[in-house]
This record gives sequence, structure tokens and C-alpha cells, in this order.
Amino acid sequence: MATKVYIVYYSMYGHVEQLAKEIQKGAASVEGVEAKLWQVPETLSDEILAKMSAPAKSDAPIISPHELADADGLLLGFPTRFGMMAAQFKAFMDATGGLWRTQALAGKPAGIFYSTGSQGGGQETTPLTAITQLVHHGMLFVPIGYTFGAGMFEMEKVKGGSPYGSGTFAGDGSRQPSELELEQAFHQGKYFAAIAKKLKGAA
Repeated sequence: MATKVYIVYYSMYGHVEQLAKEIQKGAASVEGVEAKLWQVPETLSDEILAKMSAPAKSDAPIISPHELADADGLLLGFPTRFGMMAAQFKAFMDATGGLWRTQALAGKPAGIFYSTGSQGGGQETTPLTAITQLVHHGMLFVPIGYTFGAGMFEMEKVKGGSPYGSGTFAGDGSRQPSELELEQAFHQGKYFAAIAKKLKGAA
């Protein structure tokens, strides 16, 4: 039976979504793994999003909280807001009380990826503060550590991400994920999927 890895994300301007797509490719490259993209519901009105110049959402399906329990592993992605996950993703997590009550997610591996506006904008605080969501659900946090190798020590180019997970810098919104950031995202998906598969096989 295939190992199901769900990549669940919120993306307002597309940066997190680009990472999510690379993570999906990485996860799907592991034999026996099915990787699926999901978006969390938007909480802002179309009128507000238009004023914020947010592009149209992609066609990735919208996930409901109970569907998280169907996954063998979860990779959660979001932009930062003042060093923490965006309110849209927090609202989604706040709706998982039923899963928490039954501990339906306990023991499942989970990883985190993210986007920030600047180098001091939350590349570590965003995933660090998000870990509380996993802890209360009894999930197993799977960071990438330094498994990405030399790419983790890049000093000549601006690069998002950290040992917590892959990341990118959006700047004013015009900067797009770099080739190195996308490679790191692919690595995270592949690395995480291999662990999720191993845990499922040992269950």
C-alpha cells in the first residue's frame, strides 16, 4: 500500500506554492509514495485580496481538517506574519480540535516549509513557533537538519531555509524562489517521504 504524503499549504502570492510543488516532486520521486498538494481555506474576501493585488488561487483542492487523518505524513507550508504562521493557516489548525480530541494525528511525521519577506523576517521563528501545533497533536517533527549538504552553508547568494525546513524570501513580492531554494524544497520532499515510508513500514 502506498505511503500518502500530503503537502498542505497557504500561499497568498505564490512563493509558498512554488516550494510546495517542488516538495511534491521530491516526495513523489520516492518509490511507493503518493504525494498530493492541498490548500487550506482562504479567510479573506475576494474584495480584500484584490486590494492586496493577490493573484488567483491555483486549482489545488481545498482540504478540510478531517482529511489530514488520511495522510501517513504531512508537510505544512505557509508565509510568515510577524515571525509566525499566517492567520489563514492558524485558522485551519484551530479547526482541528476534533482530531486533537481523538489524537488522530498522533505518531504521524510532519515537516514545515515557509516564506518570509526578509532575512530577519522569521526564517527560524516561523517554523519554531509552528512546532507547538504539532506537539499538541502528538506528531513527530521531521526537520531537514543539514542533510541538504553544501547548500545549507551558501554564503554568496541570498538563500532561505534553515535546519527546520525549506524556505524562501519573497522580498516585496517580486523576488521568486531561487534555483537553490527550489532544490532544497525538492530535497525536503524526498528526505521526508523516505522517513514517512520507513515509519509506515515499521508500523
